[in-house]
Amino acid sequence: MDSPQPPNNDSAWERKTLERLVFAALDEQRARRRWGIAFKTLGFVYLLAVLIAFVDWGTGAEHQERHTALVNLNGVIEAKGESNAENLVAALSSAFEEKNVAGVILRINSPGGSPVQAGIINDEIRRLRGKHPDKLLYVVVEDMCASGGYFVAAAADMIFVNKASIVGSIGVLMDGFGFTGTMDKAGVERRLLTAGENKGFLDPFSPQAPQHKAHAQTLLNDIHQQFIDVVKTGRGNRLKETPDMFSGLMWTGAQSVQLGLADGFGSVDSVARDIIKAEKVLDYSVKDNIAERFAKRLGASTSAGFWKGFSESAAAVSLR
Repeated sequence: MDSPQPPNNDSAWERKTLERLVFAALDEQRARRRWGIAFKTLGFVYLLAVLIAFVDWGTGAEHQERHTALVNLNGVIEAKGESNAENLVAALSSAFEEKNVAGVILRINSPGGSPVQAGIINDEIRRLRGKHPDKLLYVVVEDMCASGGYFVAAAADMIFVNKASIVGSIGVLMDGFGFTGTMDKAGVERRLLTAGENKGFLDPFSPQAPQHKAHAQTLLNDIHQQFIDVVKTGRGNRLKETPDMFSGLMWTGAQSVQLGLADGFGSVDSVARDIIKAEKVLDYSVKDNIAERFAKRLGASTSAGFWKGFSESAAAVSLR
């Protein structure tokens, strides 16, 4: 009779090792799945937070009640910025066309900006006021309403300020730099070729030509007169004109009321409550969505070199 074979310790060890490896792989797979679920959950929570932050969740029911429409003009007035004519015009149009809007408030905090953008907004305010004579537009100035900001404000029915607001700066500027002295000291020669005798207009690396300076001043004077006409038309006989009113100086809100540049003191809440008689205020401002903000940033970065070069060759005109 054969004696029983002793257990093969090598085979048992291999089997146990294989089992441990299989279980370890399963544990690792479960861990990866748990982490995957966790990251997906975090991603969902993040997207939800973004939606809550950037999407207007106002209900249509709010607009069924009589209310005051608010439109914000913040920062520099420029085509690529938040306060551009396209956004402001769209917001103002929505506010005027809503039947339950009792009055419109344009809240301004701006040092000025593009005369073209400010002019478009001013023209649109006048058009909307003519189309909807039963709805008045009130400007409420908070910290600053200067230059292009006041160009826009002048189109309003009434302007309200804080006593410490900064108002005015009715003027136009074109600024830049000249580097010819620095280039001479560094031994750098400017080689500028143009087709058209005035194509190098105000080139910062060339001596300033008297005829170019004179032409630039003519441009500034023309736009300045447009600004003056807009203010006189908008304010009418309320304006108490002084010799330095259109010189580019700025005044406090209290001084602006004395000069007729503003009508009185008030905030968004007080104007809605006491003047419009509709305390409920709904914001009609146009806000860019995430995709639009990304596109603008991308566009700004890719075109930065071109516009930098353009601004060096011809200084931009600004109501600031």
